[in-house]
Amino acid sequence: MEGIDALDRAILMHLQTDGKVAYTKIAANLKISEGTVRTRVKKMLNKKYFQFIIHMDPTSLGLKVQVIIWVKTQLGYQDQVAGILSQFSEVRFVAAFSGQYDLIVQAYFKNKHDLITFVNHQLASIEGIISSDLSIELKQYKDSFSYITHS
Repeated sequence: MEGIDALDRAILMHLQTDGKVAYTKIAANLKISEGTVRTRVKKMLNKKYFQFIIHMDPTSLGLKVQVIIWVKTQLGYQDQVAGILSQFSEVRFVAAFSGQYDLIVQAYFKNKHDLITFVNHQLASIEGIISSDLSIELKQYKDSFSYITHS
């Protein structure tokens, strides 16, 4: 990450482990002042190097079916299709990728019936989709947003 030095990385490692950790604890651990931690965090937030988010467990919210949907679009329709897909509350992630499919979508549903309804009604009605393929998550081994490692 350009613009982030070793001290920023150390601060981010603490926040990545526990986003609610007190700046005083980080400061004590790194042997720096709390003001330094506060200033560094504010700078990184302002530069959008990271953001504080709540990472929820979808199953605890009753969303028991997670799918990945691969979408092929007609030439010239990729942005339009991505924009429409992004508006659905069930959709968590939409991105363009190289390869066989133009878009990859991650979505969560309460049950398989809701998934089938989404595919047969919402997805099927989007102009510009040539085809789609989907996979239902069977077992999750890792779900992480941790990018900073000990080095």
